[in-house]
Order: sequence, then structure tokens, then C-alpha cells
Amino acid sequence: MKSLLLFLILLPLLSACQAQATASTPLARLVGAPCQGCEAVLEAKQRQIKAIDTLPLFHTSSKPLKISGTVYQPDGKTPAVDVVLYLYHTNEKGLYPSEGDEGDWSRKHGHLRTWLKTDQSGHYTLYTGQPASYPNREIPAHIHLIILEPNGKYYYVEDYYFANDPYLTKEELNPQSPRGGTKGVVNLQQDGNLWIGQRNLILGKNIPNYN
Repeated sequence: MKSLLLFLILLPLLSACQAQATASTPLARLVGAPCQGCEAVLEAKQRQIKAIDTLPLFHTSSKPLKISGTVYQPDGKTPAVDVVLYLYHTNEKGLYPSEGDEGDWSRKHGHLRTWLKTDQSGHYTLYTGQPASYPNREIPAHIHLIILEPNGKYYYVEDYYFANDPYLTKEELNPQSPRGGTKGVVNLQQDGNLWIGQRNLILGKNIPNYN
């Protein structure tokens, strides 16, 4: 009887704690059409991530890159804080390199990948090397990008491409409704040995079924 009474007393407290935990960890929800591999962004929950990261290719690449930008709320003005960006790309041979002991999505995406989380100003920065096109295919070199919002929504946006790539199509150069609000083609500016590009993003912009 005493055990039952204690349970009835604690039940409201337990329910409140469970509701608070659920509110602080919203369920992940894919929006914007199917996306194979987009769930890799959810691995961020198992990692300590920051607004700036450097991939190994940066140290060995013939063309080291600094890619940065600001992520905005849907109004296009307010910086978006704690947004996760999952990025991955090929090496200078156009391959997703493996180290032999990968698990999770790194088995397909290789080890040239990272998760960034925007800072209080909505900023992010990636240091890496310029990837190459897939071997024997006329597809422009690119960096994949998937976004995970604090509310649990996740979706892909336009890949990062590089101006002057001979394989760029008219649609990639001038997309009519680019996902994320900005076209993916980045104009690189050289600063010594470093090539610098910038791209801002708007959450939910041109993402189908976003609301």
C-alpha cells in the first residue's frame, strides 16, 4: 500500500520530467522529399561539434579551401544558432576515401566528412581541400550539404560547386529555386596558398513541405 501511495505521489513528477526531456530533444523529421544518406546528419548527436573544423585533405591538398558563411532563419535576416551542417566530399581523385575501419555512414561517405554547428552569429567555417569529379563521369566536383535544425527538421540543400568547373550545367550555375536560398556555385578568391569561398543559407527556403 505504501509503495502504491509513493508511486501515485511521484507519477506527476516523472511525467513532467519525461515531457521536459521530450521538449529538449525533438524528434528528427526528414522534410523536402526523400534523401538517401541524409540521416547521416543525425550522427551529430553522438559528437562534440563546433562552428569551425578542418578536414585532413586541407593539409595535403594542392588547393586548400576555406568555405564559410552565415545561416539565417526563414526571414533571411536573423542569424540561426545551433544549426548542424553535415558536409562530405571526395578526395583529389574523385573518390570517397576509406581508412578501412569505418562505421555508420562513413562506410559510404568516406572519412572526408564533418559536422559543424553554427555559433551565436550563425557563422560556420570549413577548412578542407578542393574535391575532384567522379572518375570517368562528367559531373562537377562538389561538397554535399545536409542541414539539421534544432527543431529536428533535416534536409539536403544544393551542393557546393566551384566556379569555372567545366562540367557545371546551366541549371547548376543559375538555379531558379535553389534549396537553402542561394545557389551552390562558390567563387573562390586566392589569398596566398589559400582559396576562400563564401556561401550563406536560409533555413527552409525552397524546401518542399517545410512547414
